[in-house]
Amino acid sequence: MTNYDYSRLLGLLRERGFTQEIFAKKIGVSACSLNLTLNNKRDFRQDEILRACDVLHISGDQISEYFFTREL
Repeated sequence: MTNYDYSRLLGLLRERGFTQEIFAKKIGVSACSLNLTLNNKRDFRQDEILRACDVLHISGDQISEYFFTREL
């Protein structure tokens, strides 16, 4: 499994006033599942990414910046 850097996504969550728990509910996953994903123990599913983009107003051309930046 590839490790991704979700720091920009986490920064956007804070900027938009979301806790991980509230954001998880908004995109239809448990807080535990979101935490596992953000810690590279589980991959985001396509439908979760699309819902996250909708909730956070991330445009299609920004998806890779928030969801597919690899950890160094």
